[in-house]
Amino acid sequence: MQNPVTQPPPLSAFQVLSCGAAIVTLSMGIRHGFGLWLQPLTQAHDWTRQIYGLAMAIQNLSWGVAGVFVGMLADRIGAFKVLIAGGLMYALGLVAMAHADTPLQLMLSTGLMLGIAQAGTTYAVVYGVIGRNIPAERRSWAMGVAAAAGSFGQFLMVPIEGGLIEVLGWQGALLALAGMALLILPLARGLFEPDFGGQASQGREQSILQALLEAFRYPSFQLLMAGYFVCGFQVVFIGVHMPSYLKDHGLTPQVASYALALVGLFNIFGTYISGALGQRMPKRYILSFIYFARAVVITIFISLPLSPMSVYLFSAVMGVLWLSTVPATNATIAQIFGVAHLSMLSGFVFLSHQIGSFLGVWLGGYLYDSTGSYDVAWYLAIALGVFAGVVNLPVKEAAIARSPALGAAH
Repeated sequence: MQNPVTQPPPLSAFQVLSCGAAIVTLSMGIRHGFGLWLQPLTQAHDWTRQIYGLAMAIQNLSWGVAGVFVGMLADRIGAFKVLIAGGLMYALGLVAMAHADTPLQLMLSTGLMLGIAQAGTTYAVVYGVIGRNIPAERRSWAMGVAAAAGSFGQFLMVPIEGGLIEVLGWQGALLALAGMALLILPLARGLFEPDFGGQASQGREQSILQALLEAFRYPSFQLLMAGYFVCGFQVVFIGVHMPSYLKDHGLTPQVASYALALVGLFNIFGTYISGALGQRMPKRYILSFIYFARAVVITIFISLPLSPMSVYLFSAVMGVLWLSTVPATNATIAQIFGVAHLSMLSGFVFLSHQIGSFLGVWLGGYLYDSTGSYDVAWYLAIALGVFAGVVNLPVKEAAIARSPALGAAH
């Protein structure tokens, strides 16, 4: 229901998108390269891949759990303070990862600290600002722009991270990334909403509990969560384990770096197209197509002989489908429930994504250590893609009907 109290947005669309996109570029760009550290770090400490996989699994789960509470904070106190805290923790977590000497220290730094930092510097927080400052008729497009920035970060940062490892070693590379993470702090100033407190009190006619009960009782919200679970499983399994999968089959680390960069490059187009199409056609069809297409692409990839060319083709096509679920999913949440609690509700859906990420990255390492190959994990990724394609078809995208007393800003 449209909120009767309206105010002009305090921030320009250009300011929101440029600063938000730059923050997401840094945050997502750094984390997309963590797969490059799997072998040098585990070999330096004589650890199994399962140890690193568990640390990354904890990171993804921490990101998801923290994202719920970070979203609540961002909805209540604004994105600026959350981004400042997240940027500082990102830098500290990377420094701690570089000096982790035991599996427990790796879990606490790479897992817990960096997971919380990513929750405070990525989509849920930035999308809250977009939702409050970009009109509804351009919101899906704007979210696509922000998601495309995360993809550009992968394209830009993964080769840089690979080069830093070669030049500085894996520890020095992490320290260099810590310095880059601090750039989030000045960029956060561009998302400072000076009148946020007044807007929040006028636009939020539901309590947190009312908003949560409404969402979790709504079947479409549950279906979106189920689909996002699959998204997390697939992309994090591939992002973390594909470099080692390729090396196991005799391909060089450079092939893996270029492959991940191609994923990021082509996802720039995929996320932008997804956001733009979301203004013109039902987003549930976009989501279903993405998940079905992933299942087909993975099936073809593991069925063909592995070569640099097959890897690059797979990475390009998968890149179009990579994070293109993000704008479609979050724009659907905003369309159904409004923007007053958007960061929090996006955080809950993202928690489901990160539970899938936890299982994808951990099972990848576990199944490899148990069977000597990644075959079973690939088969799971295919089956889950079909499942997600099916469950997104019945999602209802219309704004939820509320009594006037429980209205919220759209």
